[in-house]
Amino acid sequence: MIDGLTIAEDDLSGEDVRALIAFHLSGMHAESPACKVHALPLEKLRQPGVAFYTARVYGTLTAIGAIKHLNQTHGELKSMRAAPEWRGKGVGEAMLQHLLGVARSRGYSRVSLETGRTEAFAPAEALYRKYGFENCAAFADYVVDDFSQCLTLVL
Repeated sequence: MIDGLTIAEDDLSGEDVRALIAFHLSGMHAESPACKVHALPLEKLRQPGVAFYTARVYGTLTAIGAIKHLNQTHGELKSMRAAPEWRGKGVGEAMLQHLLGVARSRGYSRVSLETGRTEAFAPAEALYRKYGFENCAAFADYVVDDFSQCLTLVL
């Protein structure tokens, strides 16, 4: 456990939160073909069915993450990002654990996500695989191809 870490649902109104979302989106656009950027912008993170969370250490924003309701048994992880200065320090893993707890509390039987296959996405993929995520067929509107892969975890 990280000393001083709190994770809470967030209304996306804070300047620091908006800045980290913008950073996340710019990174996705820099590392992905335009047609493969599936990161949600601020307004889509506010849609019904999407719960957005922030991780803070003594008030400092360290990571963000969201879970999207797909149906009664299936949720999707979205917008997982650690702040640059917090990468590799466990806040992303803490956010993943939190979101999996949310999924279990909702009664989902599985959680899925889409991510890239390139080196830029390797740290995130390694984290998901550490928790048992496995490749799966495309879900929602995603297409599995040379760039995109879909992963799922049975809860």
